[in-house]
Amino acid sequence: MAALHHLRHCHPRSIAVSHFHTSSHASAKQHYKMLVLGGGSGGITMGARMKRLVGAENVAVVEPSEMHYYQPIWTLVGAGAKTVASSGRPTASVMPSGVKWVKSKVQEINPETGTVSTDDGTEISYEYLIVALGLELHYDKIKGLPEGFEHPKIGSNYSVQTVEKTWKALQNFKEGNAVFTFPNTPVKCAGAPQKIMYLSDAFLRKTGKRQKANVIYNTSLPVLFGIKKYADSLWEIVKKRDLQINLRQNLIEVRADKQEAVFENLDKPGETKVFEYEMLHVTPPMGPSSVIKGSPLADQVGWLDLNKETLQHTKYPNVFGIGDCTNLPTAKTGAAVAAQSAILNRTISKILKNEKPDKKYDGYTSCPLVTSYNTVILAEFDYNGQPLETFPINQAKERRLMYHMKADVMPHLYWHGLLRGLWGGPGPYRKIMHLGMK
Repeated sequence: MAALHHLRHCHPRSIAVSHFHTSSHASAKQHYKMLVLGGGSGGITMGARMKRLVGAENVAVVEPSEMHYYQPIWTLVGAGAKTVASSGRPTASVMPSGVKWVKSKVQEINPETGTVSTDDGTEISYEYLIVALGLELHYDKIKGLPEGFEHPKIGSNYSVQTVEKTWKALQNFKEGNAVFTFPNTPVKCAGAPQKIMYLSDAFLRKTGKRQKANVIYNTSLPVLFGIKKYADSLWEIVKKRDLQINLRQNLIEVRADKQEAVFENLDKPGETKVFEYEMLHVTPPMGPSSVIKGSPLADQVGWLDLNKETLQHTKYPNVFGIGDCTNLPTAKTGAAVAAQSAILNRTISKILKNEKPDKKYDGYTSCPLVTSYNTVILAEFDYNGQPLETFPINQAKERRLMYHMKADVMPHLYWHGLLRGLWGGPGPYRKIMHLGMK
């Protein structure tokens, strides 16, 4: 599987207004008033919004990929409820019309000179920069991967190359351990590693194989889920369905030829345990974009260093960010991007007028916790980990309506709303509720 080689490095405080460095564009090949780095959810959304704000001819988006994927649906692809084909569309079809699409990979960002260089040698200068480079998957930090994916019975919903392998492993399950992992790093959509566990449990029950299966969730975290209200409900589901949860267990090696996964006890470093598996779902370690990490834009860890309320860079006032590449202390989800996009649009529009930003991002994010093929617990919360719910019901309960929203409504709104910069704001579900009440 040649494509698996690609998995080694997969990639979707103070407020100040001052004079920006724009003198370098005289010698650069290209110059744009608004330069967007990344063509994922945040990049395309902001490209569309900036087109309306400053005009299409003044905006460029740098993105090398020919395909754009709606990644939240991969949870359902891995469980056989959706197809991988339904998750992707050509980048050309989602790129805002009239906006310059630079089909290259960002190689270096120099905020001191206001320039960006790409892997094909192009230099682009900018007046304002929006960084939306996402994060990187590091399967290679687990011994035995990514080459282990060449073997059956192992998959990962976090990559288009391996998501269908999850479904194949689930279909071919006979008896034994079905093991699901959560790494010892920040991840995008922190609920996804356990969503596939619940769906697999449901599939095994439906096919009469559950009695011969041990469903095991090994997570590096000290909790099942970070927000107590929803974690309490999930623990009830876990007990009811006889799912085995092992906290503080971090996957460090996969012996795919032997169907063995090795985990380290994070509370007792050096202590390891080997789990045999009939099915293994791997959530890879993740980290900041190497381009940001090697630039002056990064914080000490390597994430884009932003004011968490305005999404403006803490040091460079003409630089902004959105989505998974940032150090915003909230969960990295598509819903967070939707909420951030409206705030960032407002921030930039104010700065263009030499005014101070007046809207603050509260950290809103959401995680539709899929618990079966027709139920979802809709977790919504803010920077403080406090529930920030949309509906006048207890969202910690499993509901069919929420599954329909996750599986059918949200993808439609993503392609036809978010990516066109037509909605965002306090949160996508609040937007749905608002539309439903009109």
